[in-house]
Amino acid sequence: MAKSTKPFGNAPLPTEAELAILQILWKLGPSTVREVHTALQSRRTGYTTALKQMQVMTEKGLLTRSERYRSHVYEARIPQEQTQLLLTRNLLQRAFDGSAKDLVLGALSAQPVSASELAEIRKMLDRFEKRNS
Repeated sequence: MAKSTKPFGNAPLPTEAELAILQILWKLGPSTVREVHTALQSRRTGYTTALKQMQVMTEKGLLTRSERYRSHVYEARIPQEQTQLLLTRNLLQRAFDGSAKDLVLGALSAQPVSASELAEIRKMLDRFEKRNS
């Protein structure tokens, strides 16, 4: 069995389907299963599938569920930025053997990058360089 990285307490890294639900919750904030299901319509996910997935995510520690209201309200347990950082670290180790250079080159080569994005990346690199020197 593959070893999983535990990002927050005992919560595992989210799967692609779990990440879709997390992205909705980060955008909408605390939401019911019905609200998440409605937002997932482009994926043609059934209501009971969304419900089951969210229940599993709660058991895994990715979501919290409030029972204060008539409908259960779910919320992402881990902030978006922290989840993205943990996924990036995991990808960096698994796919790029820890090489930040190769990760950045891979990301820049994967799809076209606008001039404004490149300028922003240059500014970030300058800040990292100043911080590390």
